[in-house]
Amino acid sequence: MNAAAAGRPADGPETTSAATDLIDDSTADSDSEAPIDLDEPEPEEESERDKRFGKPGPPFDRKSPYLFGLLLGLGLLTAYAAGNLLTTMGSVILQVVVSLFIAAGINPMVVFLERRGFARPWAVLTVILGVLGALALFFVALVPVISDQVAKISANVPDWIEELQRNQRVQQLNEEYQILDKVQEYVASGDFVSSAFGGALGVGLAVINVLVTGFIVIVLTLYFIAAYDQTKNAIYRLAPASRRERVGKLGDRVFDGIGGYVSGAFIVALCAGLSTLVLLFVIGMGEYAVALAFVVMITDVIPMIGATIGAVIVCAITFATTDLKTGIIAVVFYIAYQQFENYVVYPRVMSRSVDIPGVITVIAALVGASLLGVVGALLAIPTAAAILMLVREVYVRAQDER
Repeated sequence: MNAAAAGRPADGPETTSAATDLIDDSTADSDSEAPIDLDEPEPEEESERDKRFGKPGPPFDRKSPYLFGLLLGLGLLTAYAAGNLLTTMGSVILQVVVSLFIAAGINPMVVFLERRGFARPWAVLTVILGVLGALALFFVALVPVISDQVAKISANVPDWIEELQRNQRVQQLNEEYQILDKVQEYVASGDFVSSAFGGALGVGLAVINVLVTGFIVIVLTLYFIAAYDQTKNAIYRLAPASRRERVGKLGDRVFDGIGGYVSGAFIVALCAGLSTLVLLFVIGMGEYAVALAFVVMITDVIPMIGATIGAVIVCAITFATTDLKTGIIAVVFYIAYQQFENYVVYPRVMSRSVDIPGVITVIAALVGASLLGVVGALLAIPTAAAILMLVREVYVRAQDER
């Protein structure tokens, strides 16, 4: 028993060491095995996929000359297609821009009614009905009168030319250049209107084109004035959200300036037309008064030279139809009125809408007229004022903060 007891301590360490060796061997075997990754595909699946679709190759080299040339060519083709599309849609874009400008000019009347207690929908409805009523009155009451008076003026042009030929100085000029003879022959033939538009078919097409364009502009203008705020907000949403508030404030200033200029130009032209109407009735030219007043009102809208063109037309017809004294009265009146308009009427009407130097006004009108004719000259000044305001508020301010 003692031997057995004595033998147990001898057997215990051996048994413990053997167990320890077994544990170490099992741990080493478990460590030698690689961990199982469930996300990694099985070799059989990967090889099977490669057999079906092939092994994927390396990605394209973005610095490759071929890829660069291909993308550049596609970009040029896209730009060319976009340019052709804009050229084709030029007339439609111009109609939309003109309608938006007119709507901006009508909006001050809506704002005026809102300040007098009208709700926005009722103010818009009132202005739309007023515009439609004014157009209906113009076409019903004034267009026939203007047409008759224009016909009278055209019929009397040969007689006026004969009156001018009696002047000695005019006779000398006519003998050298035959200007009056050519004008008289051209007008007396009766084909000057049709030849100007390319024959009888051209006249019909021109009239239809004017009517269709006018109808489209009127419809778009009414739509824009009805959805004026929604249209502005839709434009503002194109800006990033972080800058949308500033873009909205600058945009409101631009739209207010455009609206003020358009409505102000209409008021100035209306004053010129009414003053011409009064003058012609006073000096005894009532049979041509409405037509000539309308001509003056239309030409007065053209920047820089419009008022002068209208005054020259009226004064020339006055000299041809009346005596020298009446013609001088007309010349003196227009010289005095243009000074009054330039220094009193125009500054008071336009002071809150456009703040633009005179030289920029001249340059903008010349550029606009060269690009889009009379319409371009009309839209050039408010556009230049808007660009100048954006330059002052954005670029100049950023430069001052540096």
